[in-house]
Amino acid sequence: MMVDTGIQVLTAGASAPRRRSAATSDAASQYAVACEAEALAMTEALKIQDTIPDLSAASLLGIVAKLEMIVGADRDIGDPTDFPWPHITSVLRDLKAITGDLHQSRPERRITRADLARHWNQATHLTMALSNEDIRRSSPVL
Repeated sequence: MMVDTGIQVLTAGASAPRRRSAATSDAASQYAVACEAEALAMTEALKIQDTIPDLSAASLLGIVAKLEMIVGADRDIGDPTDFPWPHITSVLRDLKAITGDLHQSRPERRITRADLARHWNQATHLTMALSNEDIRRSSPVL
């Protein structure tokens, strides 16, 4: 089955530009901005995570916090049954038995909303810049 993707290299013959409804175009651009905002937020989180090895813990609770971050990060990318994760989890459990668990805190909603707005604005600007670049590339040269 052949589908006209609008990209000449992927489809035979010349492709005619397809018209999209404003709703479809707006939804697609909002989705692109949302994906970019997610990537920006994740990049920021990974940068913070990358600083952890350079920080010295000043207490056993600080060590617990660092181990929590390590174990939490692995939930998304690895198999928690593979070495060394069961061992790290065991050490974390032992330390928590000695020191107590960390206080679970969540940032205030206004802080979360401010972070979201910042990432959304950055993503909007980046997406618009990339879109303008695509338009400039595809416009005829006079």
